[in-house]
Amino acid sequence: MSGRRIHVIGSYPAPTAEEAMRELLERAGPHLAYLPDGETGERRDWIVHIIEGLRDHPDLAVRREGGWTAYDDQLNYKVRRGHRLSGDDLDFGHTAAYAAARPVFEALRAEHGRPGLTFQVGIPGDLDMAMFTLGPTGPFTHRHPFTEAAVQEIGRIHEQAGPEVVFQLEVPAEQVFVAMAPGPLRRAVARWAGGGVAALARRAPEGARFGVHLCLGDLAHKALARTRDASPLVVLANAVARAWPAGRPLEYVHAPLAAGDEPPSLDPSFYAPLSGLRLPVGTRFVAGLLHEGRTTDELRGVLAAVERAVGHPVDVAAACGYGRRSREDALRTLEQGVALCAG
Repeated sequence: MSGRRIHVIGSYPAPTAEEAMRELLERAGPHLAYLPDGETGERRDWIVHIIEGLRDHPDLAVRREGGWTAYDDQLNYKVRRGHRLSGDDLDFGHTAAYAAARPVFEALRAEHGRPGLTFQVGIPGDLDMAMFTLGPTGPFTHRHPFTEAAVQEIGRIHEQAGPEVVFQLEVPAEQVFVAMAPGPLRRAVARWAGGGVAALARRAPEGARFGVHLCLGDLAHKALARTRDASPLVVLANAVARAWPAGRPLEYVHAPLAAGDEPPSLDPSFYAPLSGLRLPVGTRFVAGLLHEGRTTDELRGVLAAVERAVGHPVDVAAACGYGRRSREDALRTLEQGVALCAG
């Protein structure tokens, strides 16, 4: 065994949480440290169902309709004149989803003899929720209610589960901002974005366990941004790590090395900036390189280039959740991960 692990970002194309978790354990179980519930049904498109569910919110009005077919076809709201948006009035459903899936997780964990397996709960970043709900100005005008809502959900789940859950902070907007920033401004943008990610963890209960999923977007399996090399990923990962609070373990950082339906580059120079990663001792790096558009042999070359740059073995994942892939493509990428972990 290589010592590598497979990381599943969150969503998986199965009808139910039980079927998703069972299939992941049966196909990749020995290589999994964390198990999400598959974010099945309406949750397969990340936060689309949450935003659609705000149509009747008393403090919001539709500003722009959208069908979610592309990044320029999104539903956006505005805060009603004379109203105040509050985190106490925002429920994104993660607490209920966790409570529903936890008994299934417990049964499957026992069935597969994996007492150390940890339940993984995805939490969208507050900046991301504000931006995708309210449009580009949302993070600058109404971020606070989304911060409060995220912190409350983390607190409620942690109260129930304690250290038996890892919270995955999911932050595509932050990574896209850094990727699109002009070179001279990139580090400053990363400090701002990374500081915001770390601030969510700082407000969480002490002892809460975390991972960070950097992302370039995957709406309709298309990325919102692309990068010429891995340097924007490194800059943001390092900024998150520098700002990370004590007492809340940062167990992994995942970085997308593919971009939606675009597979990872075969050029080793793309991955050379990964030599600049500076993660805390004990924080694992997860290389988001699994992709249905590459063969397993091609990915072995990509993984070798990544590990040469990083200087040690890394974990493997897709660039984002499997939910926007067909079942066949999801299985193919999962099998790629098993092959890479086997050595």
